[in-house]
Parts: sequence; structure tokens; C-alpha cells
Amino acid sequence: MRSIFHFRRSSSPLGPLEERLLEALWQRGTPLTVRELIEQDCQDLAYTTVMTTLDRLFKKNLLSREADGRAFRYAPRFTREELHQQAVSESLRQALDASPTPSLPLSHLVEALSERDAQLLDQLEELVEAKRRQLRAGPSRASNSALGSARNGRKDKI
Repeated sequence: MRSIFHFRRSSSPLGPLEERLLEALWQRGTPLTVRELIEQDCQDLAYTTVMTTLDRLFKKNLLSREADGRAFRYAPRFTREELHQQAVSESLRQALDASPTPSLPLSHLVEALSERDAQLLDQLEELVEAKRRQLRAGPSRASNSALGSARNGRKDKI
């Protein structure tokens, strides 16, 4: 799994073990205790290692936890898609903030899209047009993301 989780200035990038445990929680789809994670997905890890790593993810605000007797049940606070969206948004914000001219990172984005797949340029154009329509419609509709509505059916393309 490629590391994409450095999405907030206040957090450090996730390590491989953090990513592994987050992935296991997503796959299970239900809150799990440390013991359940070890039994189901992490037999090769020590209890204290898993417990410390889950606590770190909780402190990074990526997991929620609820007491269950003497243990905690952990669950992801975000879906994979939400985490990816935050990562991409933060990366783009950082690129725009660091650039002397806003058009420079945008031109690199267009170049990267065209190198990967020419259809992505068409999809980018659709997203831009959808956002323009939304902004013209007024502030009440602009609060709903045009990206979300224009991206339906294309979640993994951009």
C-alpha cells in the first residue's frame, strides 16, 4: 500500500504498521479490540505493539475508541476515500502555498494527468465546469461539493 496518509500539518506521515492496522480495521468494518486484531490479522505482532500503535492512531484523531470492559474497541474515524481526499487536498494546498505563482502547480497537475491518461483531462474539465456552475448558483449550493457530485462513478480515476 502506497503511503498517502500525510494529510494534516499537525500529524506526521503514517508508518507501515499504522497503515497496516488501519487497513485491518477498514477490512473488518466493525470496532475491534487489540486482542481481536491480533487474533484475526496480526498474529505476528506483540499485544503491546498493537496497543501502542492504535493509541497513536487515536491521538492522531484517525481512530475512535470506546471502552469495552478493561479494553477499548477501535474504529476508523474516516473511510479510505475520505482519508485519500484529505491527503490530496492537503498536498494541493501545500503545493499552491509553496509556489510563487498559483498556475505553476496547476500546470504540473495538467501535465501529470495527460501523461497518465488523456481522459483524465476531460474529467478534470467536467469537474471544473461543475464547480463553476455550483459557484454561480449561489452560496447555499456552493457549500455542497461539486467535486462529490461530479465525481460519482469516478471515485478512483482522479
